[in-house]
Amino acid sequence: MSPFKGQTGLKRILNASGYSLDGLRAAFTGEAAFRQLVLLNVVLIPLTFFLNVSRVEQAVLIAVCLLALIVELLNSAVEAAIDRISLELHPLSKNAKDMGSAAQFVALSMIGLVWAVILL
Repeated sequence: MSPFKGQTGLKRILNASGYSLDGLRAAFTGEAAFRQLVLLNVVLIPLTFFLNVSRVEQAVLIAVCLLALIVELLNSAVEAAIDRISLELHPLSKNAKDMGSAAQFVALSMIGLVWAVILL
């Protein structure tokens, strides 16, 4: 067992919740792209309640919006880790950051595609 592991049981869940809230706060205050995606979600998710779609379709429309937030959190985490390691320009650092950006591009494309398929 790792000496770096924390508490167990309810204490672990409470600690993890605090870390998660800290991460959301850091993303919201420090990442413009995350704030833009939150705004997009604030518009699109309530919109699903006014669309003439089934509950399953509504769930899919909401899920793809939330997925873009998840991808942005992971992309921001990769960028922060790369910057923590070194700010020097390196091809592997560029590749890691570019792949994170590509993942976000795919997630945003998926929002457009899924919404188009369901609504058109």
